[in-house]
Amino acid sequence: MDDRSLVVKENSLIHASYSLTLVEQRLLLLAIIVIREHTHNNELDYIAFDKPIKIHAHDYVQQFGVDKQTAYKNLKEATKTLFSRQFSYQEKRKKGVANVTSRWVSDIAYIDNEAVVEVMFTRSVIPLITELESNLTSYEIGQVKHLTSGYALRLYELLIAWKNKGISPKWPIDDFRKKIGVEDGKYSRMGQFKEKVLDFAVEQINDNTEMTVKYKQFKKGRRIDSFQFSIKTKPKPKEKDVTPSRDINTADMFTIEGLNDKQLGRIARNPTFMAEYNHLVSPTSLAGQSQQGWEFEMVNRLKKDPKQFNKRPIREYLDY
Repeated sequence: MDDRSLVVKENSLIHASYSLTLVEQRLLLLAIIVIREHTHNNELDYIAFDKPIKIHAHDYVQQFGVDKQTAYKNLKEATKTLFSRQFSYQEKRKKGVANVTSRWVSDIAYIDNEAVVEVMFTRSVIPLITELESNLTSYEIGQVKHLTSGYALRLYELLIAWKNKGISPKWPIDDFRKKIGVEDGKYSRMGQFKEKVLDFAVEQINDNTEMTVKYKQFKKGRRIDSFQFSIKTKPKPKEKDVTPSRDINTADMFTIEGLNDKQLGRIARNPTFMAEYNHLVSPTSLAGQSQQGWEFEMVNRLKKDPKQFNKRPIREYLDY
């Protein structure tokens, strides 16, 4: 697990309403990455037989830059509270939309002498984080490692789903408060809400992630009724060019800089790409058994280490 490890959620889970502490959210993000890694490795007993997912405290320390004693204390406390946490989301059914309320975990434990958290997701959560073909949102966990506000982390997740459009929907204030986890009765005055929640979250996102966001507020009469966010991606810092010209045999021809997820998906579906790199996956793995599994696996690998795809310049695969 590193900063490029992907957190992937079905969009209904991204837009769900729930209230979690920062530590609880971080713990769930690590658990999502771990269970997806097991699933990609065809270790399906974690799902089929409710085998617990293990999150080691040292992974939490390394990923989020906290000291060991703080990590041990916070993770132990989170195991006591996370079991009772609920979330609400909407699920499309044949005869309409179901408003679902569920728990995150069915079991959770902290093992003192190992400094390990064992987590088992509920049956309603598992398909929202593993069985994904479309309608998903993903981001690298490194983008949120420096966010120290649970509200900032939730706002980031909400906005990352709209990054490609550059603008979010208008969220009515009551709905927006629920989505980012503000409990009923807390920060009920608008000035308080902006200072303690909204402005602080926006500042953290702008200072610590790849996005720059701003918000507009809309009024009904004299009362603020809703918020809408504009989203821009920060330009990547330019690397100093130490070569006078580009050589097709050098590594810079095999980067994915400037390519979005949709373009990476097109590359992964290119028949030439598939023929040249099908040796990278086992035929018995999920990536070897379905088009969707292959595409997800290859996009993830392209993001983590594009230099392994060196048979031809990566952008050539866009031309089909």
